[in-house]
Amino acid sequence: MGRPMGGGRGMRPIDERAQRRLNAEAPRVDHLGSRVAGLFRPYVPRIVVTALLVVIGAALGVVPPLVIQRVFDDALFPASGAVNIPLLAALVGLMIGLYVASALVQVVQTWFTASVGNRVTGDLRVRMFEHLQSMELSFFARTKTGVIQSRLQNDVGGVSGVLTSTVTSILGNTVTVIASIVAMALIDWRLTILALVVMPPLVLIQRRVGQVRARIASETQQSLSELTAITQETLSVSGILLSKSFNRQRAELARYGAENDNQIALQVRQTMSGQGFFAVVTVLMSAIPAIIYLAAGFLIAGEVGSITAGAIVAFTTVQARLLMPLTSLMRVALEVQTSAALFARIFEYLDLTPAIVDRPDPLPLAAAPGPLGRIEFRDVTFRYPDASAESAPTLDGVSFVAEPGQHVAFVGPSGAGKTTVLYLTPRLYLAAHGSVRFAGADVRDLAGEDIVDHVGIVSQETYLFHATIRENLRYAKPDATDAEIERACRQANIHERIAGFEAGYDTVVGERGYRLSGGEKQRIAIARVLLKDPPVLLLDEATSALDTVSERVVQEAIASAARGRTTLTIAHRLSTVIGADVIHVLDGGRIVESGTHETLVRAGGLYAELAAEQLATGRALE
Repeated sequence: MGRPMGGGRGMRPIDERAQRRLNAEAPRVDHLGSRVAGLFRPYVPRIVVTALLVVIGAALGVVPPLVIQRVFDDALFPASGAVNIPLLAALVGLMIGLYVASALVQVVQTWFTASVGNRVTGDLRVRMFEHLQSMELSFFARTKTGVIQSRLQNDVGGVSGVLTSTVTSILGNTVTVIASIVAMALIDWRLTILALVVMPPLVLIQRRVGQVRARIASETQQSLSELTAITQETLSVSGILLSKSFNRQRAELARYGAENDNQIALQVRQTMSGQGFFAVVTVLMSAIPAIIYLAAGFLIAGEVGSITAGAIVAFTTVQARLLMPLTSLMRVALEVQTSAALFARIFEYLDLTPAIVDRPDPLPLAAAPGPLGRIEFRDVTFRYPDASAESAPTLDGVSFVAEPGQHVAFVGPSGAGKTTVLYLTPRLYLAAHGSVRFAGADVRDLAGEDIVDHVGIVSQETYLFHATIRENLRYAKPDATDAEIERACRQANIHERIAGFEAGYDTVVGERGYRLSGGEKQRIAIARVLLKDPPVLLLDEATSALDTVSERVVQEAIASAARGRTTLTIAHRLSTVIGADVIHVLDGGRIVESGTHETLVRAGGLYAELAAEQLATGRALE
């Protein structure tokens, strides 16, 4: 009759209270059922075939016990007394054929189930990823990366389990239970009543055991998560550096050891939990056939109707198939609720509307009225989406024009709105009032891809993939030749350094480029933008991580690459703005001064104060 707690799909441990709590917290989505059904629409023929195979497989499973009855009563122990070898051989052959057919049906049904489930899951995963890609920058600024990853991986992954097991499990178990009860009734209705009276307590005990073990399994999983977190924190490059810097290795070992002891205790509890229940279950499961034998004995002794040995064997064989599907069906409501919650969380994200979208008929950039590379702000006011209505706007009535080939710099105190200017230029954010114009056209009228294709951005936080230097550079231009890559790196003053690495351009930079120095990462980022060769450069303190010598050389390279391009620079260092054609000084979201370096110094305003402070302290303009 199998183990009390089998590894079948219907008996997987679930902490039902915790799961119901999570389900209750799921968002409410209108027309959820019809939307879920819509996901399966492209695969209806496969679903129909899968359902038929499930029904056929479940039905085939209860036929062999009926054949067993004939084996005992007609072949092994016939009324004539002599074993009927031809009939026995035929019945045995039929049984083997049924087992083979059932196995083949199971294999084919599993393929169809996995095919449909994983295709729908894959469609959902791609839809979710594509939709997230379309969301505006502010969405990612206010949403934790872990939350996004959980929706994309855990929720969609959970749906995969629902699609590939729950539906077919419910259908298959229902057919199995119905077919088994019918087969038992056909064999002997009196024993059927007895078996059905005894089965419910056994199923309830099984369920109780699963709930107890699930709670301990949940605690065990939390402990494993804590161990993983400690490992990630302390054994990463940054974590090791921190623990060694403060001589905390022993403390970290003690923390890990304590959690490891907790994990050991939980594992022991999980192993031992429910052993008393298991003993009762084992006794009951063993006792049911014995009780049936006893009842059959009374029926035979009392001559209350006829019952044969074959009927008894067939009956107990069928009855043994009831426990697992009955237990699984008791969990149907929770599984359906859980799957609905997962789909609701997924559709909640799919229903998010990007704040920045192209118009139905965007103006081609080639048809823009102004020259390519002309950037203009007209009385732009901007407040970040998560800012309170009472707070001062980040930009307040900002206006300026950057002509093609012009180098325009922005300086000012921290929080003055300098970086926001760069975000608004390629339409990563939209101005609340006023307009940002690119090549003479309002950025709202242009396609976002058109704008970004003509803009190169180097931010303060350089991001490199865990890949080779060559792969990181080709992110800007996938079809770039080695000669183009080398030329861009020479312009960024990084080629000689890369050539000095053992693997050259095939050097793997490590997680977030950790194997490179800050200056090396920044110069590779600059080379990546130069490889793109855009008409507009946006430099958000692009030389902040460079030493004085490298800064001077890269500034010369940028100056050379910027010829014929519009360059907007966010600057803290005086050296990066001295040569700018125009310097705009931002303070409190407004442009308070504009001019060249010499003009602004002579004016004696905020710029002159910042410049004097930097010269006196040796610090960057802040």
